[in-house]
Amino acid sequence: MMESVDGRSADPRPESQPLAPTKPAPIAYFVHDLADPAVLRRVRMLRAGGGQVVVLGFRRTAEPVLLLDGASCVDLGRTFNSKLGSRIISVATQLLGLRGRRRHFQSASILMARNLEMLAIARRAMALSSPSVEQRLIYECLDIHRVMLSGGVKGGAIRLLERYLLKACNLLVVSSPAFLAEYFRAIQHTELPDYLVENKVLLLDGRTPALTTSAPRMPWRIGWFGVIRCRKSLDLLIDLVNRLEGDVEVIIRGRPAYDIIPDFDERISRNDYISFFGPYSAGDLPSHYGDVHFSWLLDYYEEGQNSSWLLPNRLYEGGAFGAVPFALASVQVAAWLREHGIGVVLENPATDLFQFFKDLTPSAFEALSQAVRGLPAALFVADRRDCVNLVDALNGSTD
Repeated sequence: MMESVDGRSADPRPESQPLAPTKPAPIAYFVHDLADPAVLRRVRMLRAGGGQVVVLGFRRTAEPVLLLDGASCVDLGRTFNSKLGSRIISVATQLLGLRGRRRHFQSASILMARNLEMLAIARRAMALSSPSVEQRLIYECLDIHRVMLSGGVKGGAIRLLERYLLKACNLLVVSSPAFLAEYFRAIQHTELPDYLVENKVLLLDGRTPALTTSAPRMPWRIGWFGVIRCRKSLDLLIDLVNRLEGDVEVIIRGRPAYDIIPDFDERISRNDYISFFGPYSAGDLPSHYGDVHFSWLLDYYEEGQNSSWLLPNRLYEGGAFGAVPFALASVQVAAWLREHGIGVVLENPATDLFQFFKDLTPSAFEALSQAVRGLPAALFVADRRDCVNLVDALNGSTD
């Protein structure tokens, strides 16, 4: 096992492993939101892996997005969160007008679609492409939306559409093995080849992350970063800091989902032990996670469904930069933590959190922190070889 300059173990890779894909990879990437930072990260992976990428997508911003990491973008118009009906109309409009955009995708050997609505468009694009070009259709599914699991006519119709489109696909890309086991295998009954791409921190400079975890002393700080959409988590954290009266502080960074927690700002402003600092960028991760002791991974937003199955960005971000994770015992995140021997798994957070912090000592925290810091960086970080492996999988080179 090699050691990095900061003491974190690195995953040794054979120097002979190629850093270019085994086949050229012209990729047309169909996305739901050109302004989504996760889309930018995937485009960077595709390009770092040797993909020649053009991105076709809707956007959730007022202004068009013209470039992503040097890849040209084709703007399909603006859509809005939580407005499924209007998005269906937008998709239908693009399906009808897609022939006029053929030059952007007809020569691509890979058509990759990020979620179901874009898969419908990518499938139509394949039908419009030249029959002389051999194309592979890739379905990238990184969340199982609650509508996909709902009963009644609407849920059944959408699952039926997905099953139909899956038959045309060559590969299913997911970010958590639970999506395969609990949904695609158990509910959709697909045997499509799959490829796991976890939501790891993307570092392309060959370095391992610097670890700057806060000193092991009170007030203990919990970091809750990313999309802030779980009202129950906010309730738990407010109750915790109020009961401990300053022994624990909560730092929140990211984008609150005001449609789910409309009183978020008001509740934060009334509490002396919780601070909200707004959005952040990937370059801020080392300092932000270095400023906290723990990372909050609990998510009840789609309890028993997507929230129980996903492996979120914050798992890898916190691990990469040394924060100790909290997770709910019954979910996939907790299974990941148990497998690797790190973190704090909570059976009943309403009572377990308070007792945990009442009993926490600096030496106990040091042991928890060292367990995280002792894991190989490759568990949390994706590098250029991961990018090449991804593009090879899309190409079918690893079939």
